[in-house]
Amino acid sequence: MFQKNDFPVLEFDDTPTAKLNPESFPFGRFETDRMVITFFPEIVSRLAKDGLITEERLIPGENPLMVYRFTQRPDVLLTLGQIGCPACAGNLDLFHAMGVTKVMFCGGGGVLDQNIQVGQILVVDGAIRDEGFSYQYVAPSRVIHTDPAVTDQIAAYLGQNNIPYLRGLTWTTDAIFRETPDRISRRKEEGAKIVEMEQAGCIAVAQFRGFDYGALIYGGDDLSGEAWSSRGWNSREGIRHDLVMLCRELAAVI
Repeated sequence: MFQKNDFPVLEFDDTPTAKLNPESFPFGRFETDRMVITFFPEIVSRLAKDGLITEERLIPGENPLMVYRFTQRPDVLLTLGQIGCPACAGNLDLFHAMGVTKVMFCGGGGVLDQNIQVGQILVVDGAIRDEGFSYQYVAPSRVIHTDPAVTDQIAAYLGQNNIPYLRGLTWTTDAIFRETPDRISRRKEEGAKIVEMEQAGCIAVAQFRGFDYGALIYGGDDLSGEAWSSRGWNSREGIRHDLVMLCRELAAVI
């Protein structure tokens, strides 16, 4: 049913099919239903060079997508995410139509608390929806939550393997250059620990389509102080490699 509103982004329609659907594309189905989405291109290149992943399929289009398969975990696929909900979560909807039902996401985000160290892992419980994409999949709300059963499984695995982690909300925004002091303060008050650009949309797609989704975001640059600090977050190759391999294992067990 289409619900009207004064603001277009808040007009929700729960009709399951649209004029164009992911199934409309003749790409066929994958042989496995498990995938890791990462934002670390240098790690993908390293894994390919070391023979730890092989090319599975190139999905054609104006922005072609390469999907890989882990050689030592052939039941798990790997692909690079694209920035922002429309690109990343839109592709996730397509991957689901191709048979993917178990997804682990790993990326980095800006910390809203300086006590969160570079590389510290956040298990995503949900996201504050400060973007537009998720409102096309799930009725308006301030926060969208991951499936607690899946998130509990992730947390349990980390605990069993003595991997330290935080657990909480992210703040998903469309506008990297509009993270103003007042917005940051407000999102911190609401419980967000990290700011990023994809989680609300990915969680919404998983809810709408009914598949398992989890995410690990590591602490990156720092937005909590008077001035922004990069903290060299995107040069932490060891952290990023380990996070991809951790998500590979999680994708096999969730």
